[in-house]
Amino acid sequence: MGGVPNGPPARGPQGVAMSKPLHMLTRPHHLAARFFTSLSSRPPQPADEAWAQAQLLPGELVLWRQMSNQDRRHSAKVARRFGAVRLEATRAEMAGALLHDVGKIDCGLGTWGRVLASTFGRRTERFRLYHDHESIGARLAEAAGSDSATVELIDERGPAYETLKSCDRA
Repeated sequence: MGGVPNGPPARGPQGVAMSKPLHMLTRPHHLAARFFTSLSSRPPQPADEAWAQAQLLPGELVLWRQMSNQDRRHSAKVARRFGAVRLEATRAEMAGALLHDVGKIDCGLGTWGRVLASTFGRRTERFRLYHDHESIGARLAEAAGSDSATVELIDERGPAYETLKSCDRA
């Protein structure tokens, strides 16, 4: 949903204010699956590492490698799904798919902290950073030299965003 730290909540259908904890009610299966896969700290498979490296610019690869093993495994899975659905995806869009959660590196929350942030919302600075990971990630990618299409996708904008969103929640 992106947004400004400490800013107003995102707006859903008909302008109704929504919060990210709403995900707990609307997408519990997605959150449960992410939780259980987050319990393992094993790194991504070597084939996924090599594939990601081929998709990313050098500065983007530095960012991707700062992500937790859990987030890198997840991002490779989502990006592969994205590429399979969006056959015309550009390198920049593939990079956006791989880096869609890169802003989470700033919050410093592990699995249990993310559960709490998802449950209780933006109550602490680290929880706010977690909830604002899209805009944070977009700034990090821009600073790393990413194309504008990559930055847009991380920031939940652009022509490929709806496809990425559906691949992330599959």
